[in-house]
Amino acid sequence: MARVLRMPGVSANATEAVLAEWLVAESAEFAATDALATVETDKALVDVEAEAAGVVLKALVAAGSQVEVGAPIAVLGAVGERVDDLAALLRELGVAEESAPVIAERRDVPDQPVERTEPDVDPGSGAPVVEPAPESPAAASPAPVAGTGPARPSGRVFASPLARKIARDAGLAIEEIPGTGPRHRVLRRDVDALLASRRAAPPAPAPAPTSAAPRPAPSAAFEDVPHTRLRRAVAERLATSKREAPHFYVRTTVRVERLLALRAELNDALDGEVKVSVNDLVVKAVALAHERVPDLNVTWTDDAVRRWHAADIAVAVATDRGLVTPVLRDVGHRSVSSVASTVRELAGRAREGRLRQEELEGGSITVTNLGMYGVEEFAAIINPPHAAILAVGAVREEPVVRDGSVVPGSVMSLTLSVDHRPVDGVVAARWLAELTGLLERPVRLLA
Repeated sequence: MARVLRMPGVSANATEAVLAEWLVAESAEFAATDALATVETDKALVDVEAEAAGVVLKALVAAGSQVEVGAPIAVLGAVGERVDDLAALLRELGVAEESAPVIAERRDVPDQPVERTEPDVDPGSGAPVVEPAPESPAAASPAPVAGTGPARPSGRVFASPLARKIARDAGLAIEEIPGTGPRHRVLRRDVDALLASRRAAPPAPAPAPTSAAPRPAPSAAFEDVPHTRLRRAVAERLATSKREAPHFYVRTTVRVERLLALRAELNDALDGEVKVSVNDLVVKAVALAHERVPDLNVTWTDDAVRRWHAADIAVAVATDRGLVTPVLRDVGHRSVSSVASTVRELAGRAREGRLRQEELEGGSITVTNLGMYGVEEFAAIINPPHAAILAVGAVREEPVVRDGSVVPGSVMSLTLSVDHRPVDGVVAARWLAELTGLLERPVRLLA
């Protein structure tokens, strides 16, 4: 029986999202839990999964379209179902093509164009140009290899986020890939086809040297890189945090010789199963500090200070699209190896844009670490609605005093940014003291 697939509310409080790419073509069958399409939110790329097996009878939205949450995006049928009069079926379901506002208002999202161009506008009125959607936007056709297929208009190059990532990882320039999507949008299948053709083709002979090689054209003075949805969302969220949350900061320096020794011993015992980092141990220590000082495991609401019972800790991950903060659940009851493996898995999917929305929500504190870049100390902006963020610096060798003598030691700087609305200074000081004790006597992290 035919049914309508609607744009899911994949992001909290979101009213619209971009249908980045169709993963199943029209008339193609799929199994339960198969990914039908990829939706781009402000924070991640989310796969829309099928609740049951079926077939895509009609795609109502083109890849690259911005769609309101709840709007119809496709018509699905049961396995083996075929429809003779598709127009009648669409009218029966109340999603006739001529009345579908999503198609009429379709617009492409310029996610990181490869060159600086002027926006697509009508030169007479200055209004954006709206092009009609293709009749069958999701129908898959064989992707052409380089040098074949219809010519792409000059100017901006559109591509799905996943196609851009695969091309970038393979060292391909996106403008060299013929796109088979709407308005020549480059899709994943186009990148895969070009990679396959290059693997099959023999290497081209090196050009003969010449003394009359043309000079490269001078570069422009600057380049405007349009904001990604994630970059814009991060900017708005942190600007709001700095404006509305009264920040205060507490700092300390931690001796970490024992912490480094414990890390080495754990990695030796795990024998390559998972690699524990200093940051993994810090995340575990933050959770235990929350258990000892629960007044910091809170968030601010308009009506109350909400105290959380479990220690859910967010970890800042830098991606090509911007900063994301996946959340580890109930870290206090996890082993160190579990923390390490979960952080690796979340960070990997964050860089691929494959986090689920629920993995980006919750928690009361974020851990952010720039130590791998040699940064000794920094202060971070609180990630709302969290009440705090811990900035971790690099481990460095410095003279320290031990038993009245100056000896070499390993130290690390910590800066805790705190929202003064739900947390007082004395609470932050007590919490940081507990964290320092856990890191300087780290055997307690294993208890």
